[in-house]
This record gives sequence, structure tokens and C-alpha cells, in this order.
Amino acid sequence: MPEEQGHFQRAITLFDAVMLVTGGMIGSGIFIVSSGIARQVGSAGWLLVVWLLTGFITLAAAVSYGELAAMFPKVGGQYVYLREAYNKLVAFLYGWTLFLVIQTGVIAAVAVAFARFTGVLLPWFSETNVLFQVGPLALPFRDTPYTFQFTTVQLLAIALIVGLTAINTRGVRTGKLIQNIFGSTKLIALFGLIVLGFAIGVNAEAVSANFHHMWDAARHTAGQPTVPLSSSALVLAIGMGMVGSLFSSDSWNNIGFSGDEVVNPQRTIVLSMAIGTAIVTALYLLINLMYLMVLPLQGDPQATTLAGRGLMYATNDLVATAVAESFLGPVGAYVLAVLIMISTFSCDNGTILSGARAYYAMAKDGVFFPAMARLNKAGVPGVALWVQCAWGCLLCLSGSYGQLLDYVMFSVVLFYVITIIGIFVLRRTRPDAPRPYRAAGYPIIPLLYVALASSFCLILLTQPETADFSRRGLILVALGVPVYFLFGRRFARNTES
Repeated sequence: MPEEQGHFQRAITLFDAVMLVTGGMIGSGIFIVSSGIARQVGSAGWLLVVWLLTGFITLAAAVSYGELAAMFPKVGGQYVYLREAYNKLVAFLYGWTLFLVIQTGVIAAVAVAFARFTGVLLPWFSETNVLFQVGPLALPFRDTPYTFQFTTVQLLAIALIVGLTAINTRGVRTGKLIQNIFGSTKLIALFGLIVLGFAIGVNAEAVSANFHHMWDAARHTAGQPTVPLSSSALVLAIGMGMVGSLFSSDSWNNIGFSGDEVVNPQRTIVLSMAIGTAIVTALYLLINLMYLMVLPLQGDPQATTLAGRGLMYATNDLVATAVAESFLGPVGAYVLAVLIMISTFSCDNGTILSGARAYYAMAKDGVFFPAMARLNKAGVPGVALWVQCAWGCLLCLSGSYGQLLDYVMFSVVLFYVITIIGIFVLRRTRPDAPRPYRAAGYPIIPLLYVALASSFCLILLTQPETADFSRRGLILVALGVPVYFLFGRRFARNTES
């Protein structure tokens, strides 16, 4: 293998790490997904419960996962933790899924969201503005003809991914600078929106409507009668609603991928995950409370006013935009578009920076393409960054935001469960190993996370709305087994040569 031209630089401080955690977690989801959650659970109280439960699960995962991060503060993060707790095969299955859909799926979905909101300011970027089309084509495995359309939204999404990848190949200091600027701007702007909403947007009628019967759970579907939820149905509805909230709270672990680039990693990684997840959880609860103080939760999809449509039927599910328009007028749509563009830009930058480090670690272990095990002159895995970029761009050309979300969340939570179980495995197999940090509340909190997250995965596998995508996600993981045995030795030979 050619000699590496650079080396990792310990440049990520605690502030940088917190910006990576919060910047990666806050994308476009918090501005959108509450609409879908509202339709699932049907009341203000249960909407807040979904976000509270999501916050608890995320914090429980972070304070548990920190034990592994402190034990193995190396580039590769979760891939390394799984390798040390289990073996290379389990770690490869995670890395394989990370590359195919988890990290690259998030990169693609967030880039598409950035492009869609750019269209609010520049209408040329629209999913109805088709640059070219292929088809319709009759394919043997499809009942209906297939048509591929390339839109200006896809063009901008791909341009964003390519541009941010190019920036991150210039070194970790460049990548973290972008993250710090846009991440801090995003936090300040989001806090400002919350303050404005409480200061000038509170609507007495909305408050009364939302909190008078705040525990009356029901499922709302446009054009169909409202269905009151029994206790068991409510549990399922909460689980389904958490697809969106967990997606909005994910990527808290990305800082672990950059272990060898973090200053004092045993302390910084753990602390940044705890601080970052706490900040984001608090902001998410506050912004949802603000939504409920400004607009009624329930509404009519045929209504022509913001209050008439309510949170659950906000146009295109743009809850934050509807809320901002209600107290800022038409300019609110533009304000939110700019905020979401900043948010998604920061989110994609952090996700792109982090993910390539995992593929580098896989390649160094001889289980992935050897070229990815090289650092460029700037001390970053340049080849891994560009391969990640290429696959993320391809994902932008296929599937919708919702489809990517469903694929991503099942795979993400499945591997979080396996990773947290790894804490118990390592306590048994390596009882004397140095543990600079021990999982808070062990064994109760880690076990509680495993139980709740496993229940979430089970709901996704059994509910008609998500079962198909979740099973496909499981198949993608399983396909990694033959890939590992077919190509693992070849990768290893090439790495050693």
C-alpha cells in the first residue's frame, strides 16, 4: 500500500465537537416532522410526549455509548466499538449499512431538503422544473412503466454534496470552521425564532384548543373519519410518530468517527455528546411548545387559512413555516427558508466530515476498498470522502425524503441497540480494560434504551406504513454477509500489498 501522505491532526476542541453534535442533529426534520406526528397521535399532550420520549432515548443512548467512545477514542467510531465488542463481521455489517444507506442516506435527504427550501427564495429550484427525462420504460419487474426525471432540486442537492466534500478534503480545520460558523448561526437563529414565537405569536384560541383536551389521542387521515386511539393503538402511534422525531435527533454519535482528530478524546467525545444532545433536546421541546402556542394542532386539509389547516395539515408539512407566517406574515416563509438552508448546510457538512472516517477505518482493517485507507496531504481520507460523495449523489436521484427516512431510521436504531449491548459484552469479556468514563446509570439506563429502541424497531417491522422499507433495510444488512466473505480476503490482500 502506498505510504500515507498526511496524518490525522488533533484539531477538534470541545466547542468544535459540540458544534459537530448539534449541527449534525439539527437538519430540516424539526421544521417538518411535527405535522406527521400530530396526525399520528392527534393531541398536543401526546405530541410533546413523542418529543420527550425521543429526547430521553437519545440522551440515554449518548450517556451509555460514551463508555465505548472513551474506551476506544479512535477514528472509525461506532465501527471500532462493534469490532472490539464482537468481531470484524459485525463491524463490517454496520459499516456496509452506514455506507449504503445510513450516512449517505442522511446526506442525500438533507441535501434534497436544502434544495427544496432554496426554491422558496429562487423558484427555479423546483421539483416540477424537469431538466431532462428518461422513459417511460417498460421494465420486467415493474407493473407500471418507469420514468426517470432529473430536476433542478436534484441538481442543487448534488452540487451541495460535491461542494461540501471538496471543502472537507482541504483538512479538518477547514471542515470544522464551516461547522462552527453555520452551526452556531443555526442555534442562535433557532433560539431567536422560539423567543419571537413566545413574545409576539401566542394565540389564545390556539392555546385553548390545544391544551383543553390535550390527552385526547386520535389518528387523523385526510379525507377519512378521525379514529380515537385505544391504549395499544396509542403505543403504536407513538412508535410511528417517533420515526420522524428520532430522525431529527440522530447523528449525535458522529463525533466518535473523528476520534484521532479530537483533542483529549476520552473527555471531549463523551462531554460533547452529552452537552450536544441536551441542547438539542431542550430546543426541540421548546420549539414544539411554541408551535402549540401559535397555531391549533388540529385542522382541515381543505382549509385556506393557516389556523384552519392547523399544525397537522400545514402545507407540505412545513409546520415551522406556517407558524412563522402566522406572526411574521408572508416574510415568515422567507425567514424560515433561510434558517432551514443554514440548518441543512451545517448538518450535511458535519455528516460528510464524519462518515468518511468510518470507511477509512474499515479499509485499514482490510474489509473495504484499500484506496480509502489513505490520507491526503491535508491529513483527511480524501478518497473515502469522494466515494461517499458519489454514492450520496446517486441516492439523490432515487427515492423520496420519506423513503430515505424510513430506510435510515430502522438501520440506525438497530445498530445502536447492538452497540449498546456491546457495553455489557465488554464488561464481561474485558472487565479490567481502562474505562475513563462508565455508562451513567449502568445497567438500568443502557437496558432501558435497549428495550425502548428494540420496541421501536419491532413497530417499524410490523406496521404496514413502514414494514416494507424496514424489511428492505434488514435485507440490506444481511446482504453484507456474503459481501464480507466474498470480498473481505481480497480487500485484506490488497491492503497488505
